[in-house]
Amino acid sequence: QVQLVESGGGLVQSGGSLRLSCVLSGGTFSTYAITWFRQIAGKEREWVATVGWRGATTAYGDSVKGRFTISRDNAKNAAYLQMNNLKPVDTGVYYCAAGAGSTRAGDYINWGQGTLVTVSS
Repeated sequence: QVQLVESGGGLVQSGGSLRLSCVLSGGTFSTYAITWFRQIAGKEREWVATVGWRGATTAYGDSVKGRFTISRDNAKNAAYLQMNNLKPVDTGVYYCAAGAGSTRAGDYINWGQGTLVTVSS
């Protein structure tokens, strides 16, 4: 069974940076696209970014484009989300998901515990 573990969240001031990590076990990491979502309390999970299985293809939500960078290292079974110029609206729990690259949270079954990002103004 695929298991995902996110890490790297924390408290940062507006304009700061964080790097999130996502490690997968129980599956062949290099065959999955990896997608990051985030969720604010009381709201649905929002698509943030996706990286293809080889790392050559990436896509970003409009709200993070130009500030966030998604990447992966198949040798380490890990994906990353570099977040720069963070804003208070980026606050939320960040989750990664493995699959075909859908931007819809409902298309995924396996979720990690998430990692909390808090951006203070």
